[in-house]
Amino acid sequence: MPRFDVLTLFDSYFEPLRTQGICRRAFDSGAMQLKTWNPRGYATDTHHTVDDRPYGGGPGMVMLAEPLEQTLAAAQAARREVGLAPAPVVLFTPTGAALTQQHVKQWAASAGAVLVCGRYEGVDQRFIDRNVSVEISLGDYVLSGGEIAAMVLLDAVARLLPGVLGCAESASQDSFSDGLLDCPHYTRPPEHAGMAVPEPLLSGDHARIARWRRDRMLALTQTRRPELIVILRQQGRLSKRDEDALSNLD
Repeated sequence: MPRFDVLTLFDSYFEPLRTQGICRRAFDSGAMQLKTWNPRGYATDTHHTVDDRPYGGGPGMVMLAEPLEQTLAAAQAARREVGLAPAPVVLFTPTGAALTQQHVKQWAASAGAVLVCGRYEGVDQRFIDRNVSVEISLGDYVLSGGEIAAMVLLDAVARLLPGVLGCAESASQDSFSDGLLDCPHYTRPPEHAGMAVPEPLLSGDHARIARWRRDRMLALTQTRRPELIVILRQQGRLSKRDEDALSNLD
């Protein structure tokens, strides 16, 4: 059961996770735990200051190292009190490694982490050098803070925890679960706006349906994310039939 301690200046960002959808189910069942920690409560001056102007000049403000370190110490101490070892510290930043489904699987199988949500122009590098284990990015763009990125990680982890999804197979068939993008999906009616559901899905032949879905996954991945096909080949995870299906796309 992973526990995530989140260092954030905006605790209210995480309330919807506790009350809505899949994450609510994960928290209510005890499959995942979440506690937020606000660095303002650990600032030592009368104004509860958590940021200051950057050395060298420039726009914006930088989060102070000391309040973050005090908050982190409190979070790690709370984990020790319930018998958990100190957790790895994750910082969400555009300079981090891209979050992938494989990373999510690792977090879901772990005891959790401390998630640090930066704000403003960033976090004093000395806090990062002294405390951060992993830096994570959602992509090549900039958000106003790390809260949304932390929520993405929590949601992705919740989907993989036992008993959280209504159907356990749902997560195993998601995009990236086996390195490929997911196939298209259809539901009733069998025809909509002149467009019919692909015939194999209506055949009742489970082997044929599985082949159609696999072929669509391969085709979609080759078209939109060909680098994933390269990785699967390097890992030896494509069968001869997969390669034949890909050859027929050329």
